[in-house]
Amino acid sequence: MPVRAYDTRSREKRELGTLVEGEVGIYVCGITPYSPSHIGHARQAIAFDIIVRWLRKRGYRVNYITNFTDIDDKIIDAANKEGVGFLEVADRHIEEYFEVMDAMNVQRADAYPRVTETIPEIIDMVTTLIDRGHAYVGDDGVYFEIDTAPEKFGQLTGQTLEMVRAGAGGRVADTGSGKRDHRDFALWKLAKRGEPSWDSPWGSGRPGWHIECSAMSLSHLGEAFDIHGGGSDLMFPHHEAEIFQSECCLGHEPVVQFWMHNGMINVDGEKMSKSLGNFWTIRDAFGKVDPLELRYAMINAPYRQPVEFNSIMLEDACMHQRRLVAAFSEGLSRFGSSDWSASKELSATAERLSTGMDDDFNTRVAIVEVQSVVRNLRGLLDSNEPDEGVSAVVGWLSEFAGRVLGLLPDEGSIAASLKKEESARSEIAECVEALLSKREDARESKDWGSADSIRDELSTMGVVVEDGPEGPTWRLG
Repeated sequence: MPVRAYDTRSREKRELGTLVEGEVGIYVCGITPYSPSHIGHARQAIAFDIIVRWLRKRGYRVNYITNFTDIDDKIIDAANKEGVGFLEVADRHIEEYFEVMDAMNVQRADAYPRVTETIPEIIDMVTTLIDRGHAYVGDDGVYFEIDTAPEKFGQLTGQTLEMVRAGAGGRVADTGSGKRDHRDFALWKLAKRGEPSWDSPWGSGRPGWHIECSAMSLSHLGEAFDIHGGGSDLMFPHHEAEIFQSECCLGHEPVVQFWMHNGMINVDGEKMSKSLGNFWTIRDAFGKVDPLELRYAMINAPYRQPVEFNSIMLEDACMHQRRLVAAFSEGLSRFGSSDWSASKELSATAERLSTGMDDDFNTRVAIVEVQSVVRNLRGLLDSNEPDEGVSAVVGWLSEFAGRVLGLLPDEGSIAASLKKEESARSEIAECVEALLSKREDARESKDWGSADSIRDELSTMGVVVEDGPEGPTWRLG
């Protein structure tokens, strides 16, 4: 089955026919590093990480680019408040971004262009837009003139600018004194006193918000490429502006074959925002859950859907992630990993997962199949005579839960964790066995209250009891 992806511009799923057979060029708008990364950044990064992983699994050679907007009003404001240079602020938060993304198994992109490293390309692009009659020089900078290509407006949102101004995050309202029309947007902003700036034909200044990504994507992927991604909040005005800039600069369309947008984060039913007091940084979330548990929570919904972030969904994700890692680790340590493809049952499960992922990267389908395989593995491990089939199940999970979905720690971490668990188990084994013996006596006497009380005591110790025909077994949960 070919991979099909939803294109925001055409508003339909289409087969991913790439410009160069077997290759995919993908650009995803990255962060503006003025503060610690938040769970919205995690949602986007993990969504496109899995898209890239699946494309590579399907045999594509992927060139994955995501950027850092390392000069921006918010960065300048943060630097002024701290009394440091703007790059010190940007560099610090970029370093923090890599740390939290690495913890969540987000694979590194092939390149991370930065605005401050792309100034010559941006100036060249603005110059071309002026020469082609799509931009003009105002009193305070250079602006793109919407009326020179009105047919391009609304190609992602399907709406007029006036209809969506309220959702533009305030950036459209920054009209500037040099605009001819309120709909026009800045390509180059002349510097205010004390601001970082670069020389240009129009005066010392810095790029506007939108031109940056056009210049960086074209510089790295060429005059046409396959996928441009980002959060759904970027459709307007940012991605609409990119269509104007890139296509008018190059004189052909489309520059981007597929526009793909991930859903946003809702916290307890409301859009996440600092003003509502429901804002979570990624490190805030790490204080509650393991990084891979957070990753699990983020992919439990398909990438285009919003993620409903609340205590119930986090608890559910933690439970399933812990079951996955516990079963996988035990199976790996006892039986190792082997090829799974000879198993009809595992092949059928892999086919269902693949069908879901080929249909617009549906991670919910993938998660359901992973959960079913974990249940199967747990049953095999807890049976009286687990057979060689365990290693094939471990191999299946290594491929799909690990390499495709990124939900498993590396084997070195698993080995260290098993060693730690073995030590912890040995420390409490004598006490646990004594309590289990008392529990069995209580059950035989039909003293269910005492039996339940002992089980609760074991639970507080982190012990999971499994009752079977041969008596109870236990493990650390």
